[in-house]
Amino acid sequence: MKIRSFISFIGFVLLMAGTWCPILRMFHLFNWFTWNVYDLYKPYGMVLLLVSVVGILGVVLNRIKLVRLTAWLALALVIVLFVGVFFKVHTSFSFLPFKSLAKFFERQARFMWGWYLLLAGPVIALAGAMGKSSKYSRKS
Repeated sequence: MKIRSFISFIGFVLLMAGTWCPILRMFHLFNWFTWNVYDLYKPYGMVLLLVSVVGILGVVLNRIKLVRLTAWLALALVIVLFVGVFFKVHTSFSFLPFKSLAKFFERQARFMWGWYLLLAGPVIALAGAMGKSSKYSRKS
């Protein structure tokens, strides 16, 4: 396995692991209220998991175009997930009649370290897939 393929493989494994890591915590209570991707929206988590599995298959089968496509798709999906969670947190408490109370509850939602893995995975996979092939390498 080439070093670039291995880098892409590590990126997709990080994306897969990031789906189970905590990404949102509410109310700072002993980590009782933490959510991962599957707790927030299970079908979206399954799509992210499927994209990472297809990316790993592309790495194993040495299909660089498939790896690039899945890395870009995974990056877009993670960005859409972040934007969706951000807007959900900032609009969930808008029903409260007191703005100060709504702002207090919005500040209680904290993004956790799982976002680093979710973002680093596609970026690393894309970095591994974007390098040029050497002119001395054997083409298969």
